[in-house]
Amino acid sequence: MDPIKGVLFDLDGVFYIGDEVIKGAETTLAWCRQRQIPYRFITNTSTRTTRAVATKLQALGLQVSVADIFSAVNATVDFLAQQGTPSVHLLVRDSVKLEFEQFEQETTNPDYVVVGDIGAAWDYALLNKVFRELMAGSELIAMHKNKYFQTEQGLQMDIGAFVVGLEYLTGKEAIVIGKPSAKFFQLATDAMDLQPEQVVMVGDDIENDIGGAQINGLRGVLVRTGKYREEMANASTVKPDGIIDSIADLPEWLESQA
Repeated sequence: MDPIKGVLFDLDGVFYIGDEVIKGAETTLAWCRQRQIPYRFITNTSTRTTRAVATKLQALGLQVSVADIFSAVNATVDFLAQQGTPSVHLLVRDSVKLEFEQFEQETTNPDYVVVGDIGAAWDYALLNKVFRELMAGSELIAMHKNKYFQTEQGLQMDIGAFVVGLEYLTGKEAIVIGKPSAKFFQLATDAMDLQPEQVVMVGDDIENDIGGAQINGLRGVLVRTGKYREEMANASTVKPDGIIDSIADLPEWLESQA
């Protein structure tokens, strides 16, 4: 087995929960920098631009640059740009809409319906409208299909249920941009000039982070923070290459693999 030469990090639930940084986060990054181990952050966050994500991390005391971050928002913009000049119906927060300003906004017969996290804006009327658009020929893009995420109040439902429901209703399969998409992982590993088998993914989501990484040739380390729940991990068919209490324990795990 190839030695680990690079690390991909999930963010929410691994480095912070809400506005609270997880203890040992910057120490682990500093350890990687001291040993010249490249790393990137790969996140399904759909409510912030890459620059906004970097700003938040910097405010939490983490040494992070915009170039280190691969987000589902920016990957979605890149995908759409590759399709030419498509029209879009955006189901995204106002905080990221400017990222899509190059595309025509259409809410009747768009080429693509783009689904991100819109919180409480979901309602029956909106779902019906999207259903009709998809039935009329629009394609469905999901920034991700996460089931839930961790907040200070506990687990909260994510957009995956809406995406799966729309797939069920229309018989159409969504184009999923974020984890566990192979292309998403490839972009991040290519940025480090490494092969997937030389990289480990560290995350709190056993399916999208760990399972997605392993399917795409990476190793996966699960942290017991964020959305991690022991009963869910035990019930999953995904078997992590390692399980650690928090991001603070990653250096010790990496040293054990050398």
